[in-house]
Amino acid sequence: MAKVIIFGVLDTAELAHFYLENDSEHEVVAFAVNRAYIDQTEFRGLPVVAFEEVETVYPPAQFAFFVPMTARNMNRNREKVYLETKAKGYTLISYISSRATVYDRSLIGENCFILEDNTIQPFTTIGNNVVLWSGNHIGHHGRIDDHVFFTSHVVLSGHCHVHSYCFFGVNATIKDYTRIAQGTLLGMASALNKDSEEWGIYVGSPAKRVPGKMSYEAY
Repeated sequence: MAKVIIFGVLDTAELAHFYLENDSEHEVVAFAVNRAYIDQTEFRGLPVVAFEEVETVYPPAQFAFFVPMTARNMNRNREKVYLETKAKGYTLISYISSRATVYDRSLIGENCFILEDNTIQPFTTIGNNVVLWSGNHIGHHGRIDDHVFFTSHVVLSGHCHVHSYCFFGVNATIKDYTRIAQGTLLGMASALNKDSEEWGIYVGSPAKRVPGKMSYEAY
């Protein structure tokens, strides 16, 4: 069991608090946000502290951290806080729902947020700072790198390799043995049946790349 500080005070942080309190061995003790955004001293009945000085109040030797942020800026915002938290010396926990089907939790990295009804088949590894919202199928013998976000009801077939900073919209489908390049955004209900190119937006069935270069800051 760890005593945990959650980063943020918006919906995702509130959901993380609910899941950790009701479906984990961990105890949430506080929330942290950047000082410029503090407009309340409590959230969910717990203290809100400035992230810049959190280690002086909750030392890393005694407390762990969880950074359950959204995919904004193609997961770059979440990556930034994740790395800053590690630099402060904190251990980052992962939350894996008891209602998810996971055959080997040792193959899942740190600061992952894996919600109910996900199926993660054998021999697939998941990196650090990955979010799997509810109800995804993650196929066998695959690899998901760091800083990736799956929304809901995504089907990732077997032997796929998802590179960092990818985002998958609701009901997206990926063919087996596909390489999903760094920074790929696969739109809602799109079906990817061939390897993608870096920092591309793909929509449709079969999915085709939207012309032009993606500005990932917009997502």
